[in-house]
Amino acid sequence: MTTIAIVILNELSFATATQVKQCLPDSMIYGLQKRTESADQTYQDFGETIRNLFQQGQTIIGICSAGILIRALAPVLNNKWQEPAVLAIAEDSSSVVPLLGSLQGANQLAQQLAQVLQSHAAITTTGAIRFQTTLLSPPSGYQLAFPATAKTFIADLLNGQPVRIEGQAAWLKTTRLPFDPEATYCIQVTHQLQQPQPQCLTYYSKNIGIFIQSQDNFDISETISAIDHLLSDNQIAPDAIALIGMPFELTNHATLQAIAAKFQVPVRLIRESPTATASDQARRILGSDIQILAANSTIAIAIAEEPIQPEIIGQACGRVSIVGLGPGSAEWLTPEARQMLQHATDWVGYKTYLNLAEPWRSPQTQRHDSDNRVELDRARYALDLAAIGRQVAVISSGDPGIYAMAAAVFEVLETAENLDWQTLDIRICPGISAMQAAAAQVGAPLGHDFCTISLSDILKPWEIIAERITAAAQADFAIAFYNPVSQTRRWQLEAARDLLLAWRSPETPVLLARNIGREKQSIQIIDLSELSADLVDMNTVVLIGSSKTRQFESAGRHWLYTPRYY
Repeated sequence: MTTIAIVILNELSFATATQVKQCLPDSMIYGLQKRTESADQTYQDFGETIRNLFQQGQTIIGICSAGILIRALAPVLNNKWQEPAVLAIAEDSSSVVPLLGSLQGANQLAQQLAQVLQSHAAITTTGAIRFQTTLLSPPSGYQLAFPATAKTFIADLLNGQPVRIEGQAAWLKTTRLPFDPEATYCIQVTHQLQQPQPQCLTYYSKNIGIFIQSQDNFDISETISAIDHLLSDNQIAPDAIALIGMPFELTNHATLQAIAAKFQVPVRLIRESPTATASDQARRILGSDIQILAANSTIAIAIAEEPIQPEIIGQACGRVSIVGLGPGSAEWLTPEARQMLQHATDWVGYKTYLNLAEPWRSPQTQRHDSDNRVELDRARYALDLAAIGRQVAVISSGDPGIYAMAAAVFEVLETAENLDWQTLDIRICPGISAMQAAAAQVGAPLGHDFCTISLSDILKPWEIIAERITAAAQADFAIAFYNPVSQTRRWQLEAARDLLLAWRSPETPVLLARNIGREKQSIQIIDLSELSADLVDMNTVVLIGSSKTRQFESAGRHWLYTPRYY
């Protein structure tokens, strides 16, 4: 899923942005902070935001002047072949101007939006105007073979050279190209490996499917080598491959990664009888009238008459991204976490955390809310969703690897209840932890050796918690207490205080940080002797200083830090 960024500068542009968003389901409205109220997500600096989106490869639709977009992007323009589409739409929606990314479909997108907005698409690309197509940017299912020679070829056509077609491509027949069956210049559409020719524009048609059958003693390196040999021996262009189909029983994530990285095409998972040959798979999936171009005992390379659509064949490889939101503030969300949230088909998590992430949810992303105490059920559900090809984000606050969902996912994954879990791409997207965010509010209380201890006795008995508190106190660690109290568990915090007082001074500084990065954030520094359950709640992180932790006033701020020396 590719997110399209609709960027507005004021609330007056929101109506136009909404019209655009309704016809582009994968889009998100970004609004300038303090000038917009209804945007999906806000930003502070227009130029920085536009450049970041552009460098991430996201399509940008700015409801603003063309000039402000051009000036913002000028420092990062360097490769027309990789530039995403960038469009400017007048605030009154009277004009849609494709500025960059004609090779990524900017002209076609401008025409689509102009129809929706009942306005004018200001197309300025000469080839697009005269030929009613963008030869440098063929439709899905076709790959331009030699971009370096294409510019001169198109210039010659614009200068009057007629052209003929070799091969099949229905999209070319609807253009206004100067066709002549006797022309010297030709547009070639093929699956066969070609060399560049000055009077030929070559497209590889992605109508090749490679199928691998179930087998014992499967070796991915040998399989990749065998595919390479079959392609080379039969002069089949790798760029003509649309997909590689593999049975579930052969695949694990490492296998999928290796084959996808080698051929740069989608790998689709297929459920087949163990006795089905690769050629049988190809005919069942692509149709009985397909041609088998090459085959060996376990691999078949088939060609269809038209480009193959991988997304309708078999099943995609699923992914589970275990995402840490950080404390909750947008400024503390990492770019990787934001991307995983925006590109997920499904969100799984505790309702409170899903609500925190809501500004980054695509309209097509499905939410799956659950209670806070069903971590293993939540992890199992996420893995099963991904096993049917979904792209799942499992959402935690803070860092997902610290008292959060990453461990729960791996606890379930280790059981191997579902063999299809072996095919999954599993990623951990770290976040800023609560203790880091809390410490940053007052200085550096964790500036030397420290540890974290959860006071919750749901998953471990209090006796073990008490042993660890005593050991940490005796070793003079600074300590971060997570889960200090709950609605039904109140006594542990004061018991922990009493254990600490056997080793720490009553004046040891303690930081109480509540709702950091969220509404009603509060910070309080007290002495250890004053610590009580009445001062904290479930959203509080408690940082206990070591014997060396110091505090002082400077420039009107109260600072707390633990020196680096001991």
